[in-house]
Amino acid sequence: MYYIIILISIILILLLKIIFNIKISDLKNYKENEKLTELTDKFPNNIELTKDILKKLNNEKVQVKENPDSETSMYFALTDTISISTKKNSFAKIQTIAHECAHSVQNRTTLMANFIISNICIIYFITILILTIFNIINNPLLYLLIFAMLGFLQFTIRAYLEIDAMTKAKYIAKEYMEEKEIISKEEIDVICCEYDKLNKMGIPFYVWNLFSKNMIKIIIYAIVALI
Repeated sequence: MYYIIILISIILILLLKIIFNIKISDLKNYKENEKLTELTDKFPNNIELTKDILKKLNNEKVQVKENPDSETSMYFALTDTISISTKKNSFAKIQTIAHECAHSVQNRTTLMANFIISNICIIYFITILILTIFNIINNPLLYLLIFAMLGFLQFTIRAYLEIDAMTKAKYIAKEYMEEKEIISKEEIDVICCEYDKLNKMGIPFYVWNLFSKNMIKIIIYAIVALI
């Protein structure tokens, strides 16, 4: 049975990669457009930019903190805080910040459910893995089934939140740039076209990667159960 589960999991990972036309090499070889970066560098620094977008979204209660040790920005639902990277040399920074700001105005119940279920999945997986290694669990298949169901729930909620934020981010960024009137409309259109190109690669990859991580955990547990 575990061999079948492992085989099906691998097939699903590969099948979804084909269906979504995932080309990891394209993402690895993607290079920043220096001319577009020069345009986006004309906008305010990341902290001010974040506060401006939050104001635009009528959500100024969110705390904004600068994180000089990170190259990525992140919204934390539990503390209602956005941790902002100080990275400047990226034309995608406006869309990235808009993405995190978009998370801050999503349904609070959904955000907290994502946080709680994600942590339950982590704790549950580690627990059953250890118990199975020490032969404390008598029916690993049942626990694997429960984990698969939890993983599916976590994947569904997380994918919904991320796709929603990624889809809205470009339009929020575009409106922000148009309102600031720092660069021309033509230049904004060029930046947004590049955002479209980036999203076309990034969104399917994110969903596939999220799905694959859950499948890999199932494979790992199935292998441990076999030993």
